[in-house]
Amino acid sequence: MNLALPALVPALPALGAAATLAVGRRSPGLARPLAIVPVAVSAVLALVVAIQLGTGQVLDAATRLTPTGGPEISLAIHLDGYSSLISVLVGLVATCVQVYSTAYLKDDPRYPSYAALVSLFTAAMFLVVYSGDLIVLLVGWEVMGICSYFLIGHHWETEDARSASLKAFLVTKLGDVPFLFGIFLLGADAGSFRIEDVLRAAGDGRLGHPTLIALLLLAGVAGKSAQFPLHTWLPDAMAGPTPVSALIHAATMVAAGIYLVARLLPVFLLSGAALVVLAVMAAVTMIGSALCALAQDDLKRVLAYSTVGQLGYMAGALASGDREASVFHLVSHGAFKALLFLAAGVVIHAAHTNSISAMARIPGLRKRVPDAYWTMAIALVALIGLPPFSGFFSKEAVLTAAEHAANGEALTNGLGPASSVPQAAGWIVLISAGLTALLTAAYAARLFLVAFHSPASAAVPAAAAAPGVSAGVSGVADHEPDAPYSPEPDEADPAVAEPPAMRWPLWVLAVPTMGFGIAGLRSDWLPALLDGGSLKPSAVTAVTGTGLAVVGVLLAYGAWRSATARVTDGLPAPAEHGRVPEQAGAPAAEVIVADPGRALLGPLFGPARHGFGVDRLYSALFVRPVEAAARLVRFLDREVVETYVRGSGAGADLLGRVVRLAQTGNAQTYLSALLAGVVLLAVLVAV
Repeated sequence: MNLALPALVPALPALGAAATLAVGRRSPGLARPLAIVPVAVSAVLALVVAIQLGTGQVLDAATRLTPTGGPEISLAIHLDGYSSLISVLVGLVATCVQVYSTAYLKDDPRYPSYAALVSLFTAAMFLVVYSGDLIVLLVGWEVMGICSYFLIGHHWETEDARSASLKAFLVTKLGDVPFLFGIFLLGADAGSFRIEDVLRAAGDGRLGHPTLIALLLLAGVAGKSAQFPLHTWLPDAMAGPTPVSALIHAATMVAAGIYLVARLLPVFLLSGAALVVLAVMAAVTMIGSALCALAQDDLKRVLAYSTVGQLGYMAGALASGDREASVFHLVSHGAFKALLFLAAGVVIHAAHTNSISAMARIPGLRKRVPDAYWTMAIALVALIGLPPFSGFFSKEAVLTAAEHAANGEALTNGLGPASSVPQAAGWIVLISAGLTALLTAAYAARLFLVAFHSPASAAVPAAAAAPGVSAGVSGVADHEPDAPYSPEPDEADPAVAEPPAMRWPLWVLAVPTMGFGIAGLRSDWLPALLDGGSLKPSAVTAVTGTGLAVVGVLLAYGAWRSATARVTDGLPAPAEHGRVPEQAGAPAAEVIVADPGRALLGPLFGPARHGFGVDRLYSALFVRPVEAAARLVRFLDREVVETYVRGSGAGADLLGRVVRLAQTGNAQTYLSALLAGVVLLAVLVAV
């Protein structure tokens, strides 16, 4: 293979980003071609590289960048089935996002800088995927972090966007610090930063601190891939433009952490303790995020919590020792989650609001956006994990991996002995993944039913639905005044149909959402491209997982029908009444909406809506003490240190004033003082 091809894959989007920044503002007509063409060509080249590499092949090439006196840093390329598969996903999603953005942000004056950052973001992810050296991988890792900061804060005029971008940057950096130390320690133990050499050292047992290395790396993964306890930045990141959410959630930033652990899984297999930590982290993330998604009213926040939970599935597969299942679900999820976000953008464009309960009051919404309606239905079924869509096969692969790990037969596919995966890790992942399957089906069905199928009589003004109930009941809300809600500025005319650039990417992504799952059924298809293990779901997990998903759908449907009938009959809802935001604004109009989430969660609804208070806990434990320390430092600097500085200046000034009093200009006075001094010295000498 000509090495110029894989080298061009990350280089072209980076060059496109530079060109867009250079000429985009002066020549706006060139911004869109410069945004789309380099990324699209990179996507084609990534596919060509994958085809030329074939199945079961590995390509390593490197050139030394600089001597360090220790492990050398190399500009290295490592191509295998994993990098080929994920690079194709990155190229596909990034191209769809760039095309979609030309219409979604067509009137945005900062579109050139936005498009350049998306291209740079894509180039950074390509660099992470293709890199064969941990230090070069770290460069792509950090470039993605700074790009996410600027993209999430694209609408910097709003407080939500500014605070969300800062939060995303700080939380991910909190994980990146131990991640950096983990890379240094791994390079020191292996004697090289080359991933090939690191894996060889792990296989030979030459790593001296595998548990410490794995735990340090997991801190960075928790931040980048939004896993508990560093998951809190991702829901707030919905303040950014919707296409950015599709890119971050589907194929770039959050996928990078999972991909890194998959690449370095032999290192993690050396530490059973690290695998148990990863399993617990995945379990808490899966269940907690699914409960939160079931309580959200902001459409994009539902999808954000969904991403957190699906990343938990991938982390759970890695904790079970099966990176094939993890990457299978990563690619499957990338397709249907990008589709969900882009379809959500179309719905928000038509409804002029992010609020699901507000959408319930719009008659005929699904007829106004037929493309988004049907493609979102396809993606939600894939998210639920019902056959024959891709989400079913990839989710069942994760459950099968957990089942084998729980039985002491982990599917490590030759990366390490099955006994290296603790059975406890398998059981933790299996039980939590099963419960998450039920909850995922429930919140996906709730979203679809409330947004698109609520009858007009099920969402009416509060005064009409419940006589005697004040429109301003304090402390009760369907969409509480302080409930999480992150609208982005929306100046689109809801009466104008969405342009083709916002519609055809939906159907492009719908193809892998429906058909990619069958690639794992035959051993000479997807498994041959990866480690060669089986991706077929086992009968037990297939029946159990599908059954739990069906139960979740039925529970949500039953609760929705009950709530709808209760509101239609003029009875008060069994929980809080609330507010719904108007045109992309803050909550304003009091309504009662048939929300099955309240009935399903009961007393957990309020805590789940606010993320179980994790943000408040972090604010109390970390933010407020840091702010108090900052105020103390400010006080000491201004009132103590500056007082000494000002005092020294004042003392010198006072001394000058005193000395100046002696400078009278009278020669007789000076001579008298001189004689007095001479006499005094003489007396002192004589005595």
